[in-house]
Amino acid sequence: MAEYEHILVKRDGDTVTITMNRAARRNSLSADHLAELLAAFREAGETDATGIVLAGAGPVFSAGHDFGDVAARDLVSVRELLRLCTDLMGTMQSVPQVVVARVHGLATAAGCQLVASCDLAVAAESAGFALPGGKGGWFCHTPAVPVARSIGRKRLMELALTGDVVDAATALDWGLVNRVVPDVSLDEAVASLLARATRGSRASKALGKQTLYAQLDRPEADAYALALEVMAAASQLPGAREGMAAFLEKRSPVWPD
Repeated sequence: MAEYEHILVKRDGDTVTITMNRAARRNSLSADHLAELLAAFREAGETDATGIVLAGAGPVFSAGHDFGDVAARDLVSVRELLRLCTDLMGTMQSVPQVVVARVHGLATAAGCQLVASCDLAVAAESAGFALPGGKGGWFCHTPAVPVARSIGRKRLMELALTGDVVDAATALDWGLVNRVVPDVSLDEAVASLLARATRGSRASKALGKQTLYAQLDRPEADAYALALEVMAAASQLPGAREGMAAFLEKRSPVWPD
């Protein structure tokens, strides 16, 4: 794994952990920080790892965009910054690995966007989530995109318009995270969920993740048309063949990938 200034990257078995490491800046997302995250996800995506954990060092998961960076930019440059951020969110969803957010402390604005863009999220009881632009001067337009697709319209409106922090229990009820656990159990819960989410054929899982995101926002008939063709083609993959053979032969599968 490459060396970075603003993040830490560690491979442990089948899992790559990417840790935002700007604790003094509350893991705020400057252009350099975003570029490193994007590079790390692309690099991890090219490996044979099955899972990626996104974490934050220090007391805060991420406070969102670094205003010190944004305030110095003109319109064209801010647009480039937001495109970089959007590229990161898309890459997190396009890599073949299962991506889990490990959330502690606050995840606000683009930090909340990171959580919503991960495939899965586990939060400590101490975690909080907000789109604070609603009570400030720069509304959270882009962070609201994946958050809306996680929690629905009315809850999005409350989060975005009030700018208030919602606690971990509320985030769980709203569908922004998958689990809420005591702070001391956070790493264990992340590892447990990731282990269950990465079972089976790697190639099958990668194609499954890609297709899920492709069909989510389509009309039902279009979603079925896409899913049908992909599922038919996937039946011919070595992993699918092995899984069916193992079932019919009443034995444990030996995955080819």
